[in-house]
Amino acid sequence: MPLVDVPLPPVPDRLPHPLRRFLAEADKRVDDMLKDALIPGFVPGDYEGLAKLLAALLDGPTLRGTCFCEWGSGLGVATGVAGLTGYDAYGIETEWPLVEAARQLADDFDVPAEFAHGSYIPPAGEEFVMKAGNYSWLHTDADHTYHDLGLDVDDFDVVYAYSWPDEEQVAADLFERYGGVGAILVSYRGGDGFRLRRKVERRGKRR
Repeated sequence: MPLVDVPLPPVPDRLPHPLRRFLAEADKRVDDMLKDALIPGFVPGDYEGLAKLLAALLDGPTLRGTCFCEWGSGLGVATGVAGLTGYDAYGIETEWPLVEAARQLADDFDVPAEFAHGSYIPPAGEEFVMKAGNYSWLHTDADHTYHDLGLDVDDFDVVYAYSWPDEEQVAADLFERYGGVGAILVSYRGGDGFRLRRKVERRGKRR
């Protein structure tokens, strides 16, 4: 069983002031973007809930390390939250206007985070994704992304994804195939909240 569910840890009741300030401004910019309908398909997640979850994970024994990547980083709020919480934070986004907006938000709050323009699907995974089906917003045409970051998928200790329903399984399959052993996939599922899964070693068959 390569992906194993991990129980959600108890989360803090309150966030530090810098995070609350960041989230308040991020909410305004998200509202403006939704009002102007600039990017079709952009849907915000539960950023406050994610901030509390990431803080709890950082204080607990679950993580193998603190390298964080957001698959489909949008306005960069989740990546920014990770950077302010203490992670080495990276975001990957296919829509260039969102990458620019994410970088601006991070700069305005001195958030230690880096954003790459492209697809989070690794080059070797493009054929795998195309065989699996057709998707609403999943792009496979930017295989330079991880090279730009200077990292591979298995370097990330935490991957966060808020996928469209028809893309949720393929994101999990990609993490299972290319993620590092011991890494955690954090999935946001809208009204169902968050789900944590760890990649484990596949057991060999008994003789």
